[in-house]
Amino acid sequence: MKLRLPRRREQPQGMPAGTHDDVPRFDGLQVLSHSGLFEASQEERKLLCLLGDGRLLVVAGQELNPHVMSYQGRLERLGQPYQVESSGVEVIYRINRIGGVLPEERHQEHTMMQVTAKDLLNKACRSRASDIHLRVRKNCTEIYFRIHNDLVPVGGQTREYGDRLLATLYGAMTSVSDSSYKPTERQDAAISDRDKLPPALYGVRIATVPTSEGSVMVMRLLYNDAGDNIDLRPLGFSEAHAIALQKLKEQPVGLNIISGPTGSGKSTTLQRVLTGEIIEAEGKLHVLTIEDPVEYPIEGAVQTAVTNAGSEEERSRAFAAAISNAMRLDPDTIMIGEVRDRATAQNALRASMTGHQVWTTVHANSALAIVDRLLDLGLPASLVADHHVVTGLISQRLVKKLCQCCRQPLAKNPEALPPAMLARVRQAVSANLEGVCVTGPGCEECKGQGTVGRSVVAEIIIPDDHFFRLVRQGEKTEALKYWVNELGGRTMLEHAIEKVARGELDPRMAERVVGHLVYDRAPVLPFLTVVEGRSAT
Repeated sequence: MKLRLPRRREQPQGMPAGTHDDVPRFDGLQVLSHSGLFEASQEERKLLCLLGDGRLLVVAGQELNPHVMSYQGRLERLGQPYQVESSGVEVIYRINRIGGVLPEERHQEHTMMQVTAKDLLNKACRSRASDIHLRVRKNCTEIYFRIHNDLVPVGGQTREYGDRLLATLYGAMTSVSDSSYKPTERQDAAISDRDKLPPALYGVRIATVPTSEGSVMVMRLLYNDAGDNIDLRPLGFSEAHAIALQKLKEQPVGLNIISGPTGSGKSTTLQRVLTGEIIEAEGKLHVLTIEDPVEYPIEGAVQTAVTNAGSEEERSRAFAAAISNAMRLDPDTIMIGEVRDRATAQNALRASMTGHQVWTTVHANSALAIVDRLLDLGLPASLVADHHVVTGLISQRLVKKLCQCCRQPLAKNPEALPPAMLARVRQAVSANLEGVCVTGPGCEECKGQGTVGRSVVAEIIIPDDHFFRLVRQGEKTEALKYWVNELGGRTMLEHAIEKVARGELDPRMAERVVGHLVYDRAPVLPFLTVVEGRSAT
């Protein structure tokens, strides 16, 4: 494509070379290489400048420089017409320094980065990603989506682009944050303004951390699609689980604790449980939440946030104060977003002992390991192992669901599993592998993934006096046997095996989450606890 370029003004007689009038005429033209799609890297800006009229100014003698040739190749790939024009290094330096009309350009760049950020959020929503990872490295920026618990690369950009994107996300889009973005510090923030979010999102939680090469930002996407759906079974809970959770909802007092690692769906479960309580009570319950920050909307609840704590100590004091204050606000049910320090745990116990129903979450490996976690936080065993105080212990994980259209019967494809795993499946599920399926090749229904969403595997303990007496005596194995044989308990492992037997889960994916599929009616589970840092729930 032939470009018609404006003619350069002649040098006025008597004007010394190198004055401002030496600069090619670009008044009113946007400097395309400063930002956006044609943004030049820091090294490229030393050698070139792309103007809005199609001129690519290149330092004389540097036409074959690798940075220049790389930038030209990029323009050609993007279909951007240009015409190379030799220029002095001081001219390009001056253009890149003053950049034409600076205030307007800065505004355009700021607005453009906000549009870019919104596009990124929209793209993540379409992929049903749970998180966005932005990794600013020494020479580039990497972008990943977490989809069905897997990190999937979705693109890359320059280092400078990433720095500006992070600064825009933190400084121009967040509603709960520090006063400014500080790349050399750990920071938390949230985006909650509706005009800055796609319709599918209720909010975004942001965490940043400096690295040896640059910085990392992780964005947890909070979807706004629960509505009035209070049925827990579509999430993957069994009929027995739904009945047990209904029983816990109907108890007027007591502490109910949901455990699981980050991203295991604890907040979604809480949202449906509390929404169900409010709907079933026809709005006559006062449900009050204390969160850091507010995650999902719960229609009919009073949701409060504990934010901007500068340290864990400050956060601990703020949460303790918020729980104490909540008990003076005449609540029926209190939901505490997460228990991760002694003060919060003590106040949660105190609330359950003073006539309130309390729901909260912790990081622990199993339902019974919740007790270990509370003891590890310094709470007395006499209260932790009291069925009048702690009324429900719930543990859950998420496992990828097989696409029902393209899944493959394992009986016809036994070579899909390693021999040792195949033997475990035969022992735990069925010797002839009837009903067991593995991931298929992908189809239109699952968009070539072989899986469609994730499903809960869980275990729920509603303790009684004898169960907790065994726990206080240190007889945890006996307590588990009593729960399974006398109280009709089903372990998370058994729940996973049931789903493998129905062809809902690939045995490989199940084992990554719950361990080896070896059926044991009274298993000895590990009682290690997971102590995680400040991260999304």
